[in-house]
Amino acid sequence: MSQDLINEIMALKKEKKAILLAHNYQAPIIQDLADFTGDSLELAQKTSKIKANLIVFAGAEFMAETAAILNPTKKVIIPSTMVKCPMAYMLSPKVLTEYKTKYPNAIVALYINSTAETKALADICITSGNAINVISSLKEREILIGPDKNLAHYIQLKIPDKKIIPIPDDGYCYVHQKFQPSDIRMKKEFYPNAEVIVHPETEPVVQELADKVTSTAGMLMEVSLSKSREFIVGTEIGLLDRLRKEYPDKKFIPLLNEAICIQQKKITLYNLYLSLLYERYQIQIPREIANYSRRAIERMLQLS
Repeated sequence: MSQDLINEIMALKKEKKAILLAHNYQAPIIQDLADFTGDSLELAQKTSKIKANLIVFAGAEFMAETAAILNPTKKVIIPSTMVKCPMAYMLSPKVLTEYKTKYPNAIVALYINSTAETKALADICITSGNAINVISSLKEREILIGPDKNLAHYIQLKIPDKKIIPIPDDGYCYVHQKFQPSDIRMKKEFYPNAEVIVHPETEPVVQELADKVTSTAGMLMEVSLSKSREFIVGTEIGLLDRLRKEYPDKKFIPLLNEAICIQQKKITLYNLYLSLLYERYQIQIPREIANYSRRAIERMLQLS
């Protein structure tokens, strides 16, 4: 049954001249079918250069929105309507507007993990992969960053001469919030020689115990450059599938087996097949919101 679906998906992709993009947290079988797999920054960069008129996005809703914003003349579809990132909805346009009023001299650098409506109010976007470079390049001293408080903490730590203001002060990724210092200590007992790499969406106390704090693309780069043979990986377990595939000679240990993004795993072979067959569900963003959001995203891409 799975192979039949795979064959149908491949045939539909060819027939419709569609391109399939997948995030690093997708199931292995979805990643294998994708034309390109990456993190939020890589996917944003890729969508800005796509020539295909039909883009199928296997990832969170905000990622598909980014693709649609950058490709206003193309059709962007997503296999499921159940892939809404909870963190993206922790910062509403109303709250962001209130913060902008409270801090009139601050610039808004919004995490790509946010809704299109909120991005429309931003000056620039950032990802976990480019945040340090982008924020360092800004002349403004006060920076409003949301919706992830842990990413804001990470940026403040790396760029102490800036005043980083998290908005809201309690925004977080529920997957990365699961990691605790005790998880690292326990895994290190079993794998004392392993290098610990964690995502900047993890809590500060977890970041402090890691050997490296970086995005998922950064983790792939770290593994390729590191002399270590074992890695304890603190992010959504989907990345480990890609790591094991690309580096079969190295050992990867999940910091927590339960680190699963339920929303992203809603994308399956079957709904991917139906999405291609019926070209559903199309991402449609009001023109004004898309235009304002595009400015913030494109400014980020120029600096990246």
